[in-house]
Amino acid sequence: MEVPTIFWVVMTAIAAVIPIWAWHMLNKLWLRPKRLEKLLIAQGLRGDPYKLLSGDNSKQMYMLKMQQEAKSKSTGLSKDDAAPRIFSPIHETINQYGKNSFFWDGTKLHVVITDPVEIKEVLSKMNDFPKQKLNNPIAKYFMTGLASYEGEKWAKHRKIINPAFHLENMKGMLPAFVESCHDMISKWKGIMFNSSLDGTCEIDVWPSLQDLSRDAISKTAFGSSYAEGTKIFELLKRLGYLILTTQRYTNIPIWWLLPTTTNKTIKKIKRDMHNSLEGIIEKRKKAWKNGETTKDDLLGTLLQASNIETQGQENMKKTNGMTTKEVIEECRLFYLAGQETVADLLVWTMVLLAKYPEWQERAREEVLQVFGNQIPNFEGLTRLKVVTMVLNEVLRLYPPATNINRALEKDIKLGNISLPAGVHISIPLLLVHHDHDIWGDDAKEFNPERFSEGIAKATKGKVCYFPFGWGPRICIGQNFVILEAKIVFSMLLQNFSFELSPTYAHVPTTLLTLQPKHGAPIILHRLY
Repeated sequence: MEVPTIFWVVMTAIAAVIPIWAWHMLNKLWLRPKRLEKLLIAQGLRGDPYKLLSGDNSKQMYMLKMQQEAKSKSTGLSKDDAAPRIFSPIHETINQYGKNSFFWDGTKLHVVITDPVEIKEVLSKMNDFPKQKLNNPIAKYFMTGLASYEGEKWAKHRKIINPAFHLENMKGMLPAFVESCHDMISKWKGIMFNSSLDGTCEIDVWPSLQDLSRDAISKTAFGSSYAEGTKIFELLKRLGYLILTTQRYTNIPIWWLLPTTTNKTIKKIKRDMHNSLEGIIEKRKKAWKNGETTKDDLLGTLLQASNIETQGQENMKKTNGMTTKEVIEECRLFYLAGQETVADLLVWTMVLLAKYPEWQERAREEVLQVFGNQIPNFEGLTRLKVVTMVLNEVLRLYPPATNINRALEKDIKLGNISLPAGVHISIPLLLVHHDHDIWGDDAKEFNPERFSEGIAKATKGKVCYFPFGWGPRICIGQNFVILEAKIVFSMLLQNFSFELSPTYAHVPTTLLTLQPKHGAPIILHRLY
Protein backbone atom coordinates (compact mmCIF):
# COMPACT_ATOMS: atom_id res chain seq x y z
CA MET A 1 0.00 0.00 0.00
CA GLU A 2 2.87 2.34 0.72
CA VAL A 3 4.44 2.15 -2.79
CA PRO A 4 1.22 3.13 -4.64
CA THR A 5 0.74 6.00 -2.20
CA ILE A 6 4.20 7.38 -2.97
CA PHE A 7 3.56 6.86 -6.67
CA TRP A 8 0.36 8.91 -6.60
CA VAL A 9 2.00 11.64 -4.53
CA VAL A 10 4.77 11.94 -7.13
CA MET A 11 2.30 11.91 -10.03
CA THR A 12 0.17 14.56 -8.33
CA ALA A 13 3.23 16.75 -7.83
CA ILE A 14 4.23 16.35 -11.46
CA ALA A 15 0.69 17.13 -12.59
CA ALA A 16 0.78 20.31 -10.50
CA VAL A 17 4.20 21.38 -11.78
CA ILE A 18 3.56 20.82 -15.50
CA PRO A 19 0.99 23.64 -15.90
CA ILE A 20 3.29 26.04 -14.01
CA TRP A 21 6.23 25.07 -16.22
CA ALA A 22 4.09 25.32 -19.35
CA TRP A 23 2.88 28.80 -18.37
CA HIS A 24 6.45 29.86 -17.63
CA MET A 25 7.63 28.69 -21.06
CA LEU A 26 4.67 30.29 -22.84
CA ASN A 27 5.39 33.58 -21.10
CA LYS A 28 9.14 33.38 -21.80
CA LEU A 29 8.91 32.29 -25.43
CA TRP A 30 5.85 34.23 -26.61
CA LEU A 31 3.80 36.45 -24.28
CA ARG A 32 6.66 38.50 -22.79
CA PRO A 33 8.55 39.08 -26.08
CA LYS A 34 5.35 40.16 -27.83
CA ARG A 35 4.43 42.46 -24.94
CA LEU A 36 7.85 44.17 -25.07
CA GLU A 37 7.63 44.45 -28.84
CA LYS A 38 4.18 46.06 -28.64
CA LEU A 39 5.40 48.63 -26.09
CA LEU A 40 8.26 49.73 -28.38
CA ILE A 41 6.18 49.84 -31.56
CA ALA A 42 3.65 52.06 -29.75
CA GLN A 43 6.49 54.55 -29.16
CA GLY A 44 7.51 54.68 -32.82
CA LEU A 45 10.35 52.16 -32.90
CA ARG A 46 10.51 49.68 -35.76
CA GLY A 47 12.07 46.29 -36.32
CA ASP A 48 11.42 42.77 -37.54
CA PRO A 49 8.49 41.10 -35.76
CA TYR A 50 9.29 38.50 -33.13
CA LYS A 51 9.06 34.90 -34.30
CA LEU A 52 8.66 31.96 -31.94
CA LEU A 53 11.96 30.28 -31.07
CA SER A 54 13.86 31.98 -33.87
CA GLY A 55 14.01 35.68 -32.97
CA ASP A 56 15.85 37.27 -35.91
CA ASN A 57 17.45 33.96 -36.86
CA SER A 58 16.60 34.41 -40.54
CA LYS A 59 18.32 37.79 -40.51
CA GLN A 60 21.32 36.32 -38.69
CA MET A 61 21.58 33.57 -41.32
CA TYR A 62 21.40 36.21 -44.03
CA MET A 63 24.12 38.21 -42.33
CA LEU A 64 26.28 35.10 -42.03
CA LYS A 65 25.89 34.54 -45.78
CA MET A 66 26.83 38.17 -46.46
CA GLN A 67 29.89 37.83 -44.22
CA GLN A 68 31.04 34.73 -46.06
CA GLU A 69 30.57 36.46 -49.43
CA ALA A 70 32.50 39.51 -48.21
CA LYS A 71 35.34 37.30 -47.01
CA SER A 72 35.52 35.48 -50.34
CA LYS A 73 35.45 38.77 -52.26
CA SER A 74 38.06 40.95 -50.63
CA THR A 75 37.21 44.66 -50.72
CA GLY A 76 39.90 47.16 -51.55
CA LEU A 77 41.06 49.82 -49.12
CA SER A 78 39.61 52.78 -51.02
CA LYS A 79 40.73 56.36 -50.52
CA ASP A 80 37.09 57.40 -50.32
CA ASP A 81 36.02 54.57 -48.05
CA ALA A 82 38.69 53.48 -45.57
CA ALA A 83 36.08 52.32 -43.06
CA PRO A 84 35.60 48.57 -42.61
CA ARG A 85 32.49 46.89 -43.95
CA ILE A 86 30.99 44.83 -41.16
CA PHE A 87 27.81 42.77 -41.51
CA SER A 88 25.71 42.06 -38.42
CA PRO A 89 22.02 42.09 -37.41
CA ILE A 90 22.37 45.53 -35.81
CA HIS A 91 23.87 47.06 -38.96
CA GLU A 92 21.23 45.51 -41.20
CA THR A 93 18.45 46.61 -38.82
CA ILE A 94 19.58 50.24 -39.00
CA ASN A 95 19.85 50.04 -42.80
CA GLN A 96 16.31 48.69 -43.02
CA TYR A 97 14.47 50.55 -40.25
CA GLY A 98 16.60 53.59 -39.44
CA LYS A 99 18.25 54.64 -36.20
CA ASN A 100 15.07 54.32 -34.08
CA SER A 101 14.86 50.57 -34.31
CA PHE A 102 15.12 47.25 -32.50
CA PHE A 103 16.17 43.69 -33.31
CA TRP A 104 15.88 40.24 -31.78
CA ASP A 105 18.56 37.85 -30.51
CA GLY A 106 16.53 34.80 -29.63
CA THR A 107 14.06 36.03 -27.01
CA LYS A 108 16.21 39.09 -26.17
CA LEU A 109 14.90 42.40 -27.50
CA HIS A 110 17.66 44.90 -28.32
CA VAL A 111 16.93 48.60 -28.73
CA VAL A 112 19.46 50.44 -30.91
CA ILE A 113 20.83 53.69 -29.43
CA THR A 114 22.79 56.07 -31.70
CA ASP A 115 21.98 59.55 -30.36
CA PRO A 116 25.05 61.03 -28.57
CA VAL A 117 22.89 62.48 -25.78
CA GLU A 118 21.31 59.10 -25.05
CA ILE A 119 24.66 57.33 -25.40
CA LYS A 120 26.10 59.67 -22.79
CA GLU A 121 23.27 58.84 -20.38
CA VAL A 122 23.61 55.08 -20.89
CA LEU A 123 27.40 55.03 -20.42
CA SER A 124 27.46 57.47 -17.50
CA LYS A 125 24.75 55.79 -15.41
CA MET A 126 26.30 52.37 -14.84
CA ASN A 127 23.86 51.40 -12.09
CA ASP A 128 20.81 52.07 -14.25
CA PHE A 129 22.37 50.43 -17.31
CA PRO A 130 24.41 47.42 -16.12
CA LYS A 131 26.47 45.28 -18.48
CA GLN A 132 24.76 42.50 -20.38
CA LYS A 133 25.36 39.06 -18.89
CA LEU A 134 27.04 36.50 -21.12
CA ASN A 135 25.51 33.11 -21.93
CA ASN A 136 28.57 31.42 -23.41
CA PRO A 137 30.48 29.68 -20.55
CA ILE A 138 33.82 30.15 -22.34
CA ALA A 139 33.13 33.83 -22.97
CA LYS A 140 32.24 34.17 -19.27
CA TYR A 141 35.62 32.67 -18.43
CA PHE A 142 37.35 35.33 -20.52
CA MET A 143 35.29 38.33 -19.44
CA THR A 144 35.74 38.10 -15.69
CA GLY A 145 37.37 40.52 -13.31
CA LEU A 146 36.78 44.24 -13.60
CA ALA A 147 34.99 43.87 -16.96
CA SER A 148 32.17 41.81 -15.45
CA TYR A 149 31.69 43.30 -11.98
CA GLU A 150 28.96 45.70 -10.93
CA GLY A 151 28.30 47.96 -7.92
CA GLU A 152 30.57 47.90 -4.88
CA LYS A 153 32.72 45.03 -6.10
CA TRP A 154 33.48 46.90 -9.33
CA ALA A 155 34.32 50.07 -7.36
CA LYS A 156 36.65 48.16 -5.02
CA HIS A 157 38.56 46.44 -7.81
CA ARG A 158 38.80 49.63 -9.86
CA LYS A 159 40.32 51.42 -6.87
CA ILE A 160 42.84 48.61 -6.30
CA ILE A 161 43.91 48.41 -9.96
CA ASN A 162 44.07 52.17 -10.65
CA PRO A 163 47.62 52.66 -9.23
CA ALA A 164 49.03 50.24 -11.82
CA PHE A 165 48.07 52.76 -14.52
CA HIS A 166 49.15 55.95 -12.76
CA LEU A 167 51.60 58.21 -14.59
CA GLU A 168 54.70 57.13 -12.68
CA ASN A 169 53.97 53.44 -13.18
CA MET A 170 53.29 54.07 -16.87
CA LYS A 171 56.71 55.71 -17.19
CA GLY A 172 58.20 52.58 -15.68
CA MET A 173 56.68 50.49 -18.46
CA LEU A 174 58.60 52.27 -21.23
CA PRO A 175 61.71 50.03 -21.10
CA ALA A 176 59.52 46.93 -21.55
CA PHE A 177 57.78 48.47 -24.57
CA VAL A 178 61.10 49.57 -26.09
CA GLU A 179 62.71 46.17 -25.54
CA SER A 180 59.80 44.28 -27.11
CA CYS A 181 59.70 46.60 -30.12
CA HIS A 182 63.49 46.45 -30.54
CA ASP A 183 63.30 42.65 -30.64
CA MET A 184 60.66 42.78 -33.40
CA ILE A 185 62.60 45.32 -35.46
CA SER A 186 65.78 43.25 -35.15
CA LYS A 187 63.86 40.19 -36.33
CA TRP A 188 62.51 42.07 -39.36
CA LYS A 189 65.96 43.40 -40.24
CA GLY A 190 67.30 39.84 -40.00
CA ILE A 191 64.65 38.65 -42.46
CA MET A 192 65.46 41.58 -44.71
CA PHE A 193 69.21 40.81 -44.60
CA ASN A 194 68.68 37.15 -45.49
CA SER A 195 66.13 37.72 -48.26
CA SER A 196 67.21 40.88 -50.05
CA LEU A 197 70.28 42.90 -51.00
CA ASP A 198 68.41 46.18 -51.44
CA GLY A 199 67.01 46.50 -47.90
CA THR A 200 63.47 45.53 -48.90
CA CYS A 201 61.27 42.59 -47.97
CA GLU A 202 57.63 41.59 -47.64
CA ILE A 203 56.35 40.47 -44.22
CA ASP A 204 52.92 39.65 -42.84
CA VAL A 205 53.23 42.02 -39.88
CA TRP A 206 50.08 40.80 -38.09
CA PRO A 207 51.68 37.80 -36.30
CA SER A 208 54.71 39.89 -35.34
CA LEU A 209 52.58 42.68 -33.89
CA GLN A 210 50.60 40.13 -31.90
CA ASP A 211 53.83 38.68 -30.53
CA LEU A 212 55.09 42.16 -29.65
CA SER A 213 51.96 43.05 -27.69
CA ARG A 214 52.01 39.70 -25.88
CA ASP A 215 55.66 40.09 -24.97
CA ALA A 216 55.19 43.66 -23.73
CA ILE A 217 52.16 42.72 -21.62
CA SER A 218 53.98 39.73 -20.16
CA LYS A 219 56.80 42.04 -19.05
CA THR A 220 54.55 44.78 -17.69
CA ALA A 221 52.19 42.32 -15.98
CA PHE A 222 54.69 39.93 -14.44
CA GLY A 223 58.09 41.64 -14.64
CA SER A 224 60.86 39.08 -14.28
CA SER A 225 58.29 36.28 -14.59
CA TYR A 226 57.30 37.32 -18.12
CA ALA A 227 58.80 34.17 -19.69
CA GLU A 228 56.33 32.11 -17.68
CA GLY A 229 53.59 34.57 -18.57
CA THR A 230 54.09 34.04 -22.31
CA LYS A 231 52.94 30.43 -21.88
CA ILE A 232 49.56 31.77 -20.80
CA PHE A 233 49.10 33.43 -24.18
CA GLU A 234 49.29 30.12 -25.96
CA LEU A 235 46.54 28.82 -23.71
CA LEU A 236 44.46 31.95 -24.33
CA LYS A 237 44.95 31.57 -28.06
CA ARG A 238 43.72 27.98 -28.01
CA LEU A 239 40.77 28.89 -25.81
CA GLY A 240 39.89 31.80 -28.09
CA TYR A 241 39.79 29.44 -31.05
CA LEU A 242 37.42 27.16 -29.15
CA ILE A 243 35.08 30.12 -28.51
CA LEU A 244 34.75 30.65 -32.24
CA THR A 245 34.16 26.98 -33.01
CA THR A 246 31.50 26.56 -30.30
CA GLN A 247 29.42 29.72 -30.82
CA ARG A 248 26.66 27.70 -32.49
CA TYR A 249 26.04 25.89 -29.19
CA THR A 250 25.63 29.04 -27.07
CA ASN A 251 21.87 28.62 -26.70
CA ILE A 252 22.06 24.89 -25.88
CA PRO A 253 22.92 24.89 -22.13
CA ILE A 254 23.17 21.11 -21.83
CA TRP A 255 25.91 21.00 -24.48
CA TRP A 256 28.47 22.45 -22.09
CA LEU A 257 27.85 19.55 -19.70
CA LEU A 258 28.47 16.81 -22.25
CA PRO A 259 31.83 14.94 -22.04
CA THR A 260 32.85 15.80 -25.60
CA THR A 261 36.49 16.04 -26.69
CA THR A 262 36.11 19.81 -27.06
CA ASN A 263 34.66 20.26 -23.58
CA LYS A 264 37.42 18.12 -22.07
CA THR A 265 40.02 20.25 -23.87
CA ILE A 266 38.36 23.45 -22.62
CA LYS A 267 38.44 22.22 -19.02
CA LYS A 268 42.10 21.20 -19.30
CA ILE A 269 43.13 24.58 -20.78
CA LYS A 270 41.26 26.46 -18.03
CA ARG A 271 42.88 24.28 -15.37
CA ASP A 272 46.37 24.72 -16.86
CA MET A 273 45.92 28.48 -17.13
CA HIS A 274 44.72 28.76 -13.54
CA ASN A 275 47.64 26.67 -12.29
CA SER A 276 50.17 28.75 -14.26
CA LEU A 277 48.83 32.05 -12.96
CA GLU A 278 48.51 30.73 -9.42
CA GLY A 279 52.11 29.50 -9.54
CA ILE A 280 53.41 32.91 -10.60
CA ILE A 281 51.36 34.64 -7.91
CA GLU A 282 52.51 32.27 -5.17
CA LYS A 283 56.17 32.81 -6.12
CA ARG A 284 55.70 36.57 -5.93
CA LYS A 285 53.93 36.35 -2.56
CA LYS A 286 56.71 34.16 -1.19
CA ALA A 287 59.37 36.58 -2.39
CA TRP A 288 57.43 39.47 -0.89
CA LYS A 289 57.30 37.74 2.50
CA ASN A 290 61.04 37.12 2.31
CA GLY A 291 61.61 40.86 2.18
CA GLU A 292 62.17 41.35 -1.55
CA THR A 293 61.19 44.74 -2.98
CA THR A 294 57.67 44.95 -4.39
CA LYS A 295 57.63 45.11 -8.17
CA ASP A 296 55.96 48.00 -9.99
CA ASP A 297 54.32 45.68 -12.53
CA LEU A 298 50.60 44.91 -12.52
CA LEU A 299 50.94 41.80 -10.37
CA GLY A 300 53.03 43.63 -7.76
CA THR A 301 50.51 46.46 -7.64
CA LEU A 302 47.58 44.08 -7.23
CA LEU A 303 49.24 42.09 -4.46
CA GLN A 304 50.44 45.15 -2.58
CA ALA A 305 47.10 46.97 -2.84
CA SER A 306 44.89 43.97 -2.15
CA ASN A 307 47.02 43.03 0.86
CA ILE A 308 46.55 39.28 0.65
CA GLU A 309 47.80 37.39 3.72
CA THR A 310 48.28 33.78 4.69
CA GLN A 311 47.17 32.81 8.15
CA GLY A 312 47.71 29.27 9.39
CA GLN A 313 46.80 26.72 6.74
CA GLU A 314 44.09 28.83 5.07
CA ASN A 315 44.32 31.78 2.69
CA MET A 316 42.60 34.78 4.23
CA LYS A 317 42.12 38.31 2.95
CA LYS A 318 41.36 41.67 4.46
CA THR A 319 38.05 43.29 3.67
CA ASN A 320 39.69 45.79 1.30
CA GLY A 321 41.64 43.18 -0.65
CA MET A 322 41.26 40.50 -3.29
CA THR A 323 41.37 36.75 -3.09
CA THR A 324 44.00 34.87 -5.06
CA LYS A 325 41.24 33.82 -7.45
CA GLU A 326 40.29 37.45 -8.05
CA VAL A 327 43.92 38.41 -8.71
CA ILE A 328 44.11 35.58 -11.25
CA GLU A 329 40.94 36.85 -12.97
CA GLU A 330 42.30 40.41 -13.21
CA CYS A 331 45.64 39.21 -14.63
CA ARG A 332 43.86 37.01 -17.16
CA LEU A 333 41.62 39.89 -18.23
CA PHE A 334 44.62 42.22 -18.59
CA TYR A 335 46.33 39.62 -20.76
CA LEU A 336 43.37 39.18 -23.07
CA ALA A 337 42.02 42.73 -23.32
CA GLY A 338 45.44 44.37 -23.42
CA GLN A 339 46.93 42.07 -26.01
CA GLU A 340 43.94 42.17 -28.34
CA THR A 341 43.46 45.95 -28.14
CA VAL A 342 47.13 46.85 -28.61
CA ALA A 343 47.69 44.38 -31.47
CA ASP A 344 44.56 45.61 -33.30
CA LEU A 345 45.55 49.27 -33.02
CA LEU A 346 49.08 48.51 -34.21
CA VAL A 347 48.07 46.49 -37.26
CA TRP A 348 45.37 48.89 -38.49
CA THR A 349 47.67 51.87 -37.99
CA MET A 350 50.37 50.17 -40.02
CA VAL A 351 47.89 49.24 -42.76
CA LEU A 352 46.50 52.78 -43.02
CA LEU A 353 49.91 54.46 -42.93
CA ALA A 354 51.04 52.05 -45.64
CA LYS A 355 48.02 53.04 -47.72
CA TYR A 356 48.42 56.78 -47.09
CA PRO A 357 52.16 57.55 -47.51
CA GLU A 358 51.65 61.29 -47.07
CA TRP A 359 50.54 60.73 -43.46
CA GLN A 360 53.31 58.20 -42.92
CA GLU A 361 55.85 60.80 -43.98
CA ARG A 362 54.29 63.54 -41.81
CA ALA A 363 54.43 61.23 -38.79
CA ARG A 364 58.04 60.24 -39.56
CA GLU A 365 59.15 63.87 -39.86
CA GLU A 366 57.63 64.58 -36.45
CA VAL A 367 59.25 61.55 -34.81
CA LEU A 368 62.68 62.41 -36.22
CA GLN A 369 62.28 66.02 -35.15
CA VAL A 370 61.43 65.01 -31.57
CA PHE A 371 63.74 61.99 -31.09
CA GLY A 372 66.13 61.86 -34.01
CA ASN A 373 67.42 58.29 -33.98
CA GLN A 374 67.40 58.09 -30.18
CA ILE A 375 65.19 55.80 -28.11
CA PRO A 376 61.79 57.47 -27.48
CA ASN A 377 61.31 58.95 -24.01
CA PHE A 378 58.14 59.76 -22.09
CA GLU A 379 58.45 63.55 -22.36
CA GLY A 380 58.90 63.36 -26.13
CA LEU A 381 55.94 61.05 -26.56
CA THR A 382 53.66 63.69 -25.06
CA ARG A 383 54.73 66.11 -27.83
CA LEU A 384 53.80 63.81 -30.75
CA LYS A 385 50.82 65.70 -32.17
CA VAL A 386 50.69 64.12 -35.66
CA VAL A 387 51.16 60.56 -34.33
CA THR A 388 48.37 61.19 -31.81
CA MET A 389 46.08 62.47 -34.58
CA VAL A 390 46.78 59.33 -36.63
CA LEU A 391 46.11 56.98 -33.70
CA ASN A 392 42.84 58.77 -32.87
CA GLU A 393 41.67 58.45 -36.47
CA VAL A 394 42.60 54.77 -36.65
CA LEU A 395 40.60 54.14 -33.45
CA ARG A 396 37.66 56.00 -34.98
CA LEU A 397 37.68 53.91 -38.14
CA TYR A 398 38.77 50.63 -36.53
CA PRO A 399 37.77 50.52 -32.85
CA PRO A 400 38.65 47.20 -31.17
CA ALA A 401 35.00 46.59 -30.15
CA THR A 402 32.20 47.31 -32.62
CA ASN A 403 29.21 47.28 -30.23
CA ILE A 404 28.46 48.07 -26.58
CA ASN A 405 25.61 46.20 -24.89
CA ARG A 406 23.70 46.91 -21.69
CA ALA A 407 20.71 45.19 -20.02
CA LEU A 408 17.84 46.83 -18.13
CA GLU A 409 16.84 45.38 -14.78
CA LYS A 410 14.16 48.03 -14.16
CA ASP A 411 11.92 50.36 -16.17
CA ILE A 412 13.90 53.35 -17.47
CA LYS A 413 13.07 56.56 -19.28
CA LEU A 414 15.72 57.24 -21.95
CA GLY A 415 15.15 60.39 -23.96
CA ASN A 416 11.59 60.20 -25.26
CA ILE A 417 11.40 56.42 -24.93
CA SER A 418 10.14 54.44 -21.94
CA LEU A 419 12.11 51.20 -21.80
CA PRO A 420 10.70 48.29 -19.76
CA ALA A 421 12.84 45.98 -17.65
CA GLY A 422 14.18 43.06 -19.64
CA VAL A 423 15.04 45.10 -22.73
CA HIS A 424 18.67 45.15 -23.89
CA ILE A 425 20.42 48.23 -25.25
CA SER A 426 22.86 48.02 -28.16
CA ILE A 427 25.14 50.92 -29.03
CA PRO A 428 26.65 50.36 -32.51
CA LEU A 429 29.99 51.98 -31.70
CA LEU A 430 31.37 51.38 -35.19
CA LEU A 431 28.37 52.97 -36.93
CA VAL A 432 28.40 55.99 -34.60
CA HIS A 433 32.10 56.48 -35.43
CA HIS A 434 31.23 56.42 -39.14
CA ASP A 435 28.01 58.45 -39.02
CA HIS A 436 27.92 61.12 -41.75
CA ASP A 437 25.49 63.22 -39.68
CA ILE A 438 28.13 63.46 -36.94
CA TRP A 439 31.47 63.44 -38.79
CA GLY A 440 30.54 64.96 -42.15
CA ASP A 441 30.73 63.71 -45.72
CA ASP A 442 34.23 62.28 -45.22
CA ALA A 443 33.15 60.15 -42.24
CA LYS A 444 34.42 56.95 -43.87
CA GLU A 445 37.68 58.42 -45.11
CA PHE A 446 41.05 58.35 -43.34
CA ASN A 447 41.55 61.97 -42.31
CA PRO A 448 43.61 62.45 -39.12
CA GLU A 449 43.38 66.21 -39.64
CA ARG A 450 39.93 66.13 -38.02
CA PHE A 451 41.73 65.57 -34.67
CA SER A 452 44.22 68.43 -35.17
CA GLU A 453 42.66 70.38 -32.28
CA GLY A 454 41.96 67.37 -30.06
CA ILE A 455 39.09 64.98 -29.50
CA ALA A 456 36.77 67.47 -27.79
CA LYS A 457 36.95 69.84 -30.75
CA ALA A 458 36.49 67.04 -33.29
CA THR A 459 33.40 65.70 -31.51
CA LYS A 460 32.03 69.17 -30.63
CA GLY A 461 31.70 67.94 -27.06
CA LYS A 462 29.35 65.08 -27.99
CA VAL A 463 29.74 61.47 -26.89
CA CYS A 464 30.27 60.14 -30.41
CA TYR A 465 33.87 58.91 -30.14
CA PHE A 466 34.46 56.21 -27.54
CA PRO A 467 36.85 53.47 -28.77
CA PHE A 468 37.61 52.60 -25.11
CA GLY A 469 34.07 53.12 -23.83
CA TRP A 470 33.02 56.20 -21.86
CA GLY A 471 31.94 57.24 -18.38
CA PRO A 472 32.84 55.43 -15.14
CA ARG A 473 33.52 52.16 -16.97
CA ILE A 474 35.92 53.63 -19.52
CA CYS A 475 38.77 51.19 -20.18
CA ILE A 476 41.29 51.47 -17.35
CA GLY A 477 44.13 50.53 -19.71
CA GLN A 478 43.51 53.07 -22.49
CA ASN A 479 46.63 55.11 -21.65
CA PHE A 480 48.64 51.87 -21.62
CA VAL A 481 47.44 51.11 -25.16
CA ILE A 482 48.16 54.60 -26.53
CA LEU A 483 51.58 54.80 -24.86
CA GLU A 484 52.69 51.46 -26.30
CA ALA A 485 51.37 52.39 -29.75
CA LYS A 486 53.28 55.70 -29.71
CA ILE A 487 56.54 53.95 -28.80
CA VAL A 488 56.11 51.23 -31.41
CA PHE A 489 55.36 53.64 -34.24
CA SER A 490 58.10 56.04 -33.23
CA MET A 491 60.61 53.20 -33.50
CA LEU A 492 59.09 51.77 -36.69
CA LEU A 493 59.11 55.15 -38.42
CA GLN A 494 62.73 55.65 -37.37
CA ASN A 495 63.75 52.39 -39.06
CA PHE A 496 61.40 51.69 -41.99
CA SER A 497 59.14 53.09 -44.63
CA PHE A 498 56.41 50.71 -45.71
CA GLU A 499 53.66 50.12 -48.26
CA LEU A 500 50.84 47.63 -48.73
CA SER A 501 51.75 44.46 -50.59
CA PRO A 502 49.75 43.73 -53.78
CA THR A 503 48.72 40.50 -52.03
CA TYR A 504 47.02 42.37 -49.17
CA ALA A 505 43.32 41.44 -48.93
CA HIS A 506 41.28 43.96 -46.96
CA VAL A 507 38.80 41.87 -44.98
CA PRO A 508 38.24 43.31 -41.47
CA THR A 509 36.58 40.63 -39.37
CA THR A 510 35.03 40.75 -35.92
CA LEU A 511 36.30 37.91 -33.73
CA LEU A 512 36.81 38.98 -30.14
CA THR A 513 37.87 42.32 -31.64
CA LEU A 514 38.13 43.87 -35.13
CA GLN A 515 41.03 42.08 -36.88
CA PRO A 516 42.42 41.53 -40.41
CA LYS A 517 40.97 38.24 -41.67
CA HIS A 518 43.90 37.45 -43.98
CA GLY A 519 46.72 39.13 -42.08
CA ALA A 520 48.59 42.25 -43.17
CA PRO A 521 51.37 41.65 -45.74
CA ILE A 522 53.49 44.81 -45.88
CA ILE A 523 56.53 45.68 -48.00
CA LEU A 524 59.23 47.12 -45.70
CA HIS A 525 62.04 49.41 -46.86
CA ARG A 526 64.98 49.86 -44.51
CA LEU A 527 65.88 53.52 -43.99
CA TYR A 528 69.50 52.98 -42.95
